Amino acid sequence: MSVNQTKEKPLFIGIDGGGSKCRATIYSNEDGVIGTGVAGRANPLHGLSQTFESIQLSTELALKDAGMSISDSKGLVAGLGLAGVNVPRLYQDIVNWSHPFAEMYVTTDLHTACIGAHRGGEGAVIITGTGSCGYAHVGDKQVCLGGHGFALGDKGSGAWLGLKAAEQVLLHLDGFAQSTALTEHLLGHFKVNDAMGIVEHLAGKSSSCYAKLARTVLSCAHEKDEVAQNIVKEGAGYISELARKLFEVNPPRFSMIGGLAEPLAPWLDKDVVAKLSPTLAPPELGATYFARQSFDKKIN
Repeated sequence: MSVNQTKEKPLFIGIDGGGSKCRATIYSNEDGVIGTGVAGRANPLHGLSQTFESIQLSTELALKDAGMSISDSKGLVAGLGLAGVNVPRLYQDIVNWSHPFAEMYVTTDLHTACIGAHRGGEGAVIITGTGSCGYAHVGDKQVCLGGHGFALGDKGSGAWLGLKAAEQVLLHLDGFAQSTALTEHLLGHFKVNDAMGIVEHLAGKSSSCYAKLARTVLSCAHEKDEVAQNIVKEGAGYISELARKLFEVNPPRFSMIGGLAEPLAPWLDKDVVAKLSPTLAPPELGATYFARQSFDKKIN
């Protein structure tokens, strides 16, 4: 019997997939957490097979955490908020997947993050994690900015901070840029002694590899390293401008989400910080709200 044939309310699973990890949470009908699982990155820009594997594994871990069997995924209605599906071809690839769920509804991680941050209400959100992007939904207006992926965009993100740090360190080691504490930190991080050692560890690597350097950049900036401060100020300046673009549609609430949301806040412009509101729920619950709404439209 399919989910839309049973009179019982189905269980919903919300999945938030990005450049670093994929988190799946099964919710009760009262939004209580039944089980959660976390797996590797799930951004189809970096490969469909990896994305499908991460969704499947995080789901299996969530089912295990809930005391359910893997086969129970066939009874779940899934809401997927994924990075990269703003590219139409990749969206279609995900929708066409022979998924393990009863029903599956797909949208961008920005959309579900915004729904979650404002618990289904209207508002704006900026994600600053491995990547960076902004989204606002007010009435019939939707604004989506950034999210172009590494290394075409994602300014102010963890990956961008790491990339800029690596660039400056390599310039310094070659004698073209000023001294910076970042040099010693990156050499130590990779356990190498020269520029080519750093290149060997970073050339051709994914955004998540560069994002691992972000905390080092922020730490050096906090310790008054001029090069690190300039990098962070440039990134934070972009995030502040991104926020102002979203403010043009007058969102009633504005939140920031992601691993860099808190450490970047002190570097943002004061007018942006003044508008910040706490997130009310995680992106996985936003994905669940999206799935519930989509599912209700289908069966009614």
